[in-house]
Amino acid sequence: MAFPVTRLRRLRRTGELRNLVRETRLTPDAFVYPMFVCPGEGVRKEVRSMPGVCNLSVDEAVKEAQEAHALGVPAVMLFGLPEKKDEVATGAWTENGIVQQAGRALKSEVPGLILMGDVCLCEYMSHGHCGIVKAPAQSLGAAVAAPPAATAEYEIVNDPTLEFLARTSVSLTRSGIDIIAPSDMMDGRVGAIRRALDDAGFINTPILSYAAKFASGFYGPFREAADSTPQFGDRRSYQMDSANLREAMREIEADIEEGADMIMVKPAMPYLDVIAAARERFDLPLAAYQVSGEYAMIEAAARNNWIDRERVMMESLISIRRAGASIILTYYAKDAARLLG
Repeated sequence: MAFPVTRLRRLRRTGELRNLVRETRLTPDAFVYPMFVCPGEGVRKEVRSMPGVCNLSVDEAVKEAQEAHALGVPAVMLFGLPEKKDEVATGAWTENGIVQQAGRALKSEVPGLILMGDVCLCEYMSHGHCGIVKAPAQSLGAAVAAPPAATAEYEIVNDPTLEFLARTSVSLTRSGIDIIAPSDMMDGRVGAIRRALDDAGFINTPILSYAAKFASGFYGPFREAADSTPQFGDRRSYQMDSANLREAMREIEADIEEGADMIMVKPAMPYLDVIAAARERFDLPLAAYQVSGEYAMIEAAARNNWIDRERVMMESLISIRRAGASIILTYYAKDAARLLG
């Protein structure tokens, strides 16, 4: 008995048919637009390794956010470049910090826009690490800008860092930030932030945890944008090993137990399997961050006419959505929103 040939191509024949049966759909309301805020007025300084992405003064950040929101992008993620750095990340938690200034301005000028605040100390530390640093001879709470010698051992101390992360979270919330997003990868930080927010009366402020943040070579352009390259060593002692999927599930589970309301995987495309595994196992809202290196590679190839920029941009975003992320942090938020209409 002859079997009929399966005609899968019937439903691919026209654009209208392909759209009708499309399994995964991308919409602007899935996007979060990352923005880098810096001191000054009228500042719009392009990041060399991220064409089209700029460091923005608060007034320019307002304009950028207004444009994104008008295109249907519901949220922005704010990163700060302080005027000065020190060993206790003062610029992160001071009430007049650069993100705090931006939060107040955006809340006033772009009502309805969701403001997310990245909570990490690296941009504000003189040494560029995400936590308090101590050399072996120092007491646990002592911070240093660098080890006494290039070959000296040093430690990013966990528990003393939690105080500053919690303090930063409360300060950002006071300034109008709607969602607190810790990206530091210190153990116990979600619980510490949740307690601090609740104690300050912010029981309704949700936490979006960078729960599975991998030590990645794809962060290079971000470090230029945020001026946050470590002055010694690297971040592999606290960010995740790129080989470990099961450990990522444990990280996510721990953050949920501590009170995370949403979870994130970062980077996105090199870790689509992690996104898919997280979507299968956990039922919280799941975000993924299409990071600076992913963006920079597409831009560089497109500028050399090696790829179709718009097509690859959209294909990369749909792959992240297809893997299971319902929220995508992307520097392409505005461009993709325009294409999606």
